[in-house]
Amino acid sequence: MSEFSSLGLSDWLIKQCKQLGISKPTPVQENCMPAILQGRDCMGCAKTGSGKTAAFVLPVLQKLSEDPYGIFCLVLTPTRELAYQIAEQFRVLGKPLGLRDCIVNIAMNKPFFWESKSETRTVEELDQRYILTPEKVKDAYLVHLIQTFTDEHHDWSIIIFTNTCKNCQILTMMLREFNFPTISLHSMMKQKQRFANLAKFKASVYKILIATDVAARGLDIPTVQVVINHNTPGLPKTYIHRVGRTARAGRNGVSITLVTQYDIHLVHSIEEQIQTKLKEYPVVEKEVHKILTQVNVTRRECEIKLESTDFDEKKEINKRKQMILEGKASYFLAEYIHVSAALAFTSVRPNESGNAPASSIM
Repeated sequence: MSEFSSLGLSDWLIKQCKQLGISKPTPVQENCMPAILQGRDCMGCAKTGSGKTAAFVLPVLQKLSEDPYGIFCLVLTPTRELAYQIAEQFRVLGKPLGLRDCIVNIAMNKPFFWESKSETRTVEELDQRYILTPEKVKDAYLVHLIQTFTDEHHDWSIIIFTNTCKNCQILTMMLREFNFPTISLHSMMKQKQRFANLAKFKASVYKILIATDVAARGLDIPTVQVVINHNTPGLPKTYIHRVGRTARAGRNGVSITLVTQYDIHLVHSIEEQIQTKLKEYPVVEKEVHKILTQVNVTRRECEIKLESTDFDEKKEINKRKQMILEGKASYFLAEYIHVSAALAFTSVRPNESGNAPASSIM
């Protein structure tokens, strides 16, 4: 692995990297940065946590420093969270420039293309495990895992991925009942609250983040040691993005997937895609059975509390707002007309003489 200086990076940027603990370039940086510095279009593919963001941030900052004037670059991202994260990296690395605007220029005319060659789709530093559990016992295994990790490694950060916003909220409430420092992240939350919760997790104010797949892609939180899949992802690429939140930038990490009897075929698909066999995670069954009843009762209590807050109704309202924003308001208009027509029909009833009432509109 070469040094940053051999890639043509300026001394001030190398100094910035060292201050952030970045001493050597990763493969994607080593192969893509020279092409970007030459002004060539570039497309790079590599594993999660391999330093792709810095691979374009550093060359962009170097070019901007040569003539620091006006709007220089536009960065397009698939999510708001990722956009804020990339902006933060621009601000930190570009601090000597007094950077304000940051971007990536997309012009796909015969771009330079480099892809990381690897037999596996996940990093070697990631210890990938599974626990085979009945559906009704899954939450007890989850509580047992968290208790084990927090007892043995009190400074570790954990991300728990689940499949729905409602499940995310229930698990957050349930784990708080067990006095675990837990915070949530899902699409039913307002954007401001999402950013606030993410910032608290990054700052280790809360050590446990429960999230839907809104947090699975692109977010770089270097200090996450464990990822737990509360549900087995239906798609291998979803699994790859989820477990990619740990073992980033050469660090070690553990991922554990809770697998029910209905998910075994999904695990086989994941293993085929990542070219790696998941290993079984050893669990003391007796300890799980001890807390099973308490966990199930606590979860049910949390479900009842959530139902009293009209959580499902809020979800439907948010869904309708989104459809209106997407130009699908005609669906709700048609639905309204249909319901109104039905109400009008039921209100027009003949009187005893067989004639319609005088107040009815015919």
